[in-house]
Amino acid sequence: MTARTESSAQGTLVIHSARIVSDGSSVDDGWVRFENGAVVARGTGSGWAPAETVVDAREAAGPGAILTPGFVDIHGHGGATAAFDDGVEAIRTARAMHRSHGTTRAVVSLITAALDQLAERIGMVADLMETDRDLLGSHLEGPFLDPGHKGAHDPELLRLPEAADVQRLLDAGRGTVRQVTLAPELPGGMEAIRLVVAAGAAAAVGHTDADDDTLREAFDAGATILTHAFNAMRPVHHRNPGPVLTAAHDERVTLEAIADNIHLHPHVIKLVFDEAPGRVALVTDAMAAAGAADGDYMLGSLRVTVLDGVARVESGSIAGSTLTQDVALRRAVEAGVPLPDVIDALTRTPARAIGVGDRLGALEPGKLGDAVLLTADLDVAVVWTGGALTR
Repeated sequence: MTARTESSAQGTLVIHSARIVSDGSSVDDGWVRFENGAVVARGTGSGWAPAETVVDAREAAGPGAILTPGFVDIHGHGGATAAFDDGVEAIRTARAMHRSHGTTRAVVSLITAALDQLAERIGMVADLMETDRDLLGSHLEGPFLDPGHKGAHDPELLRLPEAADVQRLLDAGRGTVRQVTLAPELPGGMEAIRLVVAAGAAAAVGHTDADDDTLREAFDAGATILTHAFNAMRPVHHRNPGPVLTAAHDERVTLEAIADNIHLHPHVIKLVFDEAPGRVALVTDAMAAAGAADGDYMLGSLRVTVLDGVARVESGSIAGSTLTQDVALRRAVEAGVPLPDVIDALTRTPARAIGVGDRLGALEPGKLGDAVLLTADLDVAVVWTGGALTR
């Protein structure tokens, strides 16, 4: 298999004269130095040393240019007409499109399928990670979901989280499964959470009818992510807070948010950030139509119709999104979220949520050289992955 995305570039790179937004802060007239694909130094002003490649951020992206860490998407299913479930070239096609929108690293989310198919796809992702270093592993969104909150998952393929089945899928990933979304109220749900955590993956609560007590038990069992907050779960009620508020009040939990103004109203986008500061991960939940035209697509075994950029299955349920992370960035800022908080939600927080925060999510020495140069209007101008120019 030929590598398509290398992990790092050899040589030295300096990007200077940018507003650097990273680690929850913003610094004007900043510079970052990369060597052999990693960040090695950072400062302000003209104190940077010569490098083989020098980029003046103002020349590349205009006045007010902004430099951020590379975006990390922990929940997406495809793009550019390609679904991650459809194999190696489909993953590469979709990733190339999302990378051009600033997403330098991503988890491959796999939709509900028969166990044999899922095990095969998980193994395929594990193999592909040996060459395509922008992949962070796989996310199993299903099949251990509540039928009453199935969303765009085939109800015929949903199943209870029996320990042997959960372990089989984890083993298929050979340590590369990063996240498993499940409904903890199902028989075997709590034990499944413990198995996922024991395997080194993040257990996520989603597509669930769990009440407050069940959610608390799930978080105590080790679940640390709430999958696409507000969607496919009980709503907030003044006498029954539901999963979102329970998760927001638990400092151990990261809340995924789809900031497309469809899954979440702008006021709700702001609400999530206000209720769970520092614990929001902006995800795309993108399906094959992201970066592509309206029309008919497949999401797993279900047919999806995309009209005006909104994807729905025949039942009317939203079927993922057509979102890219740069659009999520702009939507969240428009909703009133401060830019440093939004950048954290695209970088540091998702990286930490799946256990890769030691090498991704910030422009600081020792981290991989992933960076996005934005215009003052928050449009993507240049993207580097591992210090290599990828847009």
